[in-house]
Amino acid sequence: MLRKTFILLLGTILLSLIAACGASPEPVTVVETVVVTEEVEKIVTVEVAVEATTEAESGPLVVFGAYATAIEEPWDGVIHAALNAAQESGQIEYTFSDDIGYSGDMERILREVAEETQPDVIFGDAFGNEEAVRRVAADYPDIAFVFGSGGGPAEPNFSVFDNWIHEPAYLSGMLAGGLTKSNVIGVVGGLPVPEVNRIVNAFIAGAASVNPDVDVKTTFINSWFDPAAAKEAALAQIDAGADVLFAERFGVIEAAAENGLYAFGNMSDQTELAPEYVVSGPVWNMNPTVEYIINQVGGGTYTAQDLKDFSMVAKGGATLADINTAVEGGIPDDLLEQVQAKQQEIVSGLFRVDIDEAQPPTSSAAE
Repeated sequence: MLRKTFILLLGTILLSLIAACGASPEPVTVVETVVVTEEVEKIVTVEVAVEATTEAESGPLVVFGAYATAIEEPWDGVIHAALNAAQESGQIEYTFSDDIGYSGDMERILREVAEETQPDVIFGDAFGNEEAVRRVAADYPDIAFVFGSGGGPAEPNFSVFDNWIHEPAYLSGMLAGGLTKSNVIGVVGGLPVPEVNRIVNAFIAGAASVNPDVDVKTTFINSWFDPAAAKEAALAQIDAGADVLFAERFGVIEAAAENGLYAFGNMSDQTELAPEYVVSGPVWNMNPTVEYIINQVGGGTYTAQDLKDFSMVAKGGATLADINTAVEGGIPDDLLEQVQAKQQEIVSGLFRVDIDEAQPPTSSAAE
């Protein structure tokens, strides 16, 4: 019985020592005395060499951003801002390449980064480079590819997202419809693709909901980033009677400010571009998407998926920029109340903004 007790006690001592010393940098020698019988004391020297088993702390994830346009363009700028925020909080190490374009450089850059940097995650926009991005992703299955895309996810590693800001676009349209004096509103968009069409159509629907007589004129510049062309299109709409402009693309706000007209930004809060004239605008927040991916990849649970929900109002991915009541002429209180009431209905689920991805008409009054 005493022998069994001794063996059990010795085993317990060894396990305790190993557990206690597991983080030690040097081998450890332990001496322990155990009484084997009542008559004889036997000194048992137990020498335990414990190798250091400190678990190396995993550092921040390595993330690369691949952007077809310059990051000054709001769509890619929103992704860039969210990744910068994650880097500032110490979650990731982030580098990027922007203004890559659509002539084949995207695939070359992605392959170079995948080989040389071997990042944990690559974020970017695949619009205009869809096939190239997917080819690279298929060749590097251990890297999480997370791209803005009009297509679906692809196993094992290609996830997709998009901006789903039609709800705040509707609210922006309500504001625009209530502010116009000429009953003509101008919209300048990039390309008539579903991702843009649903924003513009929601804006038109919001304007018509408060002003049935409004005519929303829409022009596409057939480019994702051409501020000069966007401004020129906006000036043409002003000549056609528009006194409120929706800048779906960058460059329109400058035209509005130069002519003393109300403007609405897109993707990000653009009030600072013209504080006297920018009223509000739909805002896309990529932080929920970025946080989710960081947790998935960091936890070893990442799989290819459609990340749509993280860009919706319900998860904080879409909001209406703070309404700038300091604009020239102010904003009527009753219009503010209408918009705020509708915003609450959207948040609570009582009102659903239709998703209409058909190309909007050149003039809504012509329908």
